[in-house]
Amino acid sequence: MNQRPMLAPESDYDIVRAAIRYLSETGPDHTDLAAFARAMGLSERQLTDLFRRWCGLSPKSFSQAVALDHAKSLLRDQASVLEATYEVGLSSTSRLHDLFVTYEAMPPGAFRAGGAGMDMVWGVAPSPFGTAVATATEYGISGLGFADAETSVEAALADLANRWPQARFSRDDARIAPLVQPIFDPARWSAERPVRVVLIGTDFEVKVWETLLKIPVGRATTYASVARHIGRPSASRAVGAAVGKNPISFVVPCHRVVGASGALTGYHWGVPRKRAILGWEAGVISTAT
Repeated sequence: MNQRPMLAPESDYDIVRAAIRYLSETGPDHTDLAAFARAMGLSERQLTDLFRRWCGLSPKSFSQAVALDHAKSLLRDQASVLEATYEVGLSSTSRLHDLFVTYEAMPPGAFRAGGAGMDMVWGVAPSPFGTAVATATEYGISGLGFADAETSVEAALADLANRWPQARFSRDDARIAPLVQPIFDPARWSAERPVRVVLIGTDFEVKVWETLLKIPVGRATTYASVARHIGRPSASRAVGAAVGKNPISFVVPCHRVVGASGALTGYHWGVPRKRAILGWEAGVISTAT
């Protein structure tokens, strides 16, 4: 088995984000990596090494992983994706991350009360997709978003905290770091030490988020498929709204929901980051087999 990609320096994402824009515009077959690398102040070798360090793929392989044709391939047999079961084992690489997430849904009253009486800690930690901003309760992670040059830490926190306006928040990076770091480090994914998350929302939203947790790494589904799975086949638009409100980005994989054509439709933390996550996951799958 090849070595899985480890957690890369957070600064790599700044270059990767610029690369995503370039690669998305040119496509995998029309990429002048040498010229692009020079524009970034790097050699072609440095750019390639950065991508391999960040996601385990070459820039061209990454470009292919975020192209429309690849997104379409992720939708193969989508009707059975949410119903599929997999044996636990190294051969089940598509389940690498999902198997190591446990969750519980808070009582509806906690949502209706806006988190009144709840104490939440928040903090920041590095991630492959910019600075991770997370909130947590005593039961597990309750929110996860991202900050970068365009979104400040304060703005990311406000986005998460505004969901629970009556909760009490206090900052403690030391408590948040050990909760967040295993999420982005495949070498630390372990069934014995699963990531614990807390889902707080309406009954409908929680049902949608529970369904998202069933989408394996390296696969994708559509809003319509999620709607059918929860028994609301005409509620694709409402499903889309619930997906957009997912408070625990990446862990609850709303990035694996795409348009019926395979198009990478909107993402709360930006479509470039959605492309980055899908490409990064493609690297995890390719190096784990």
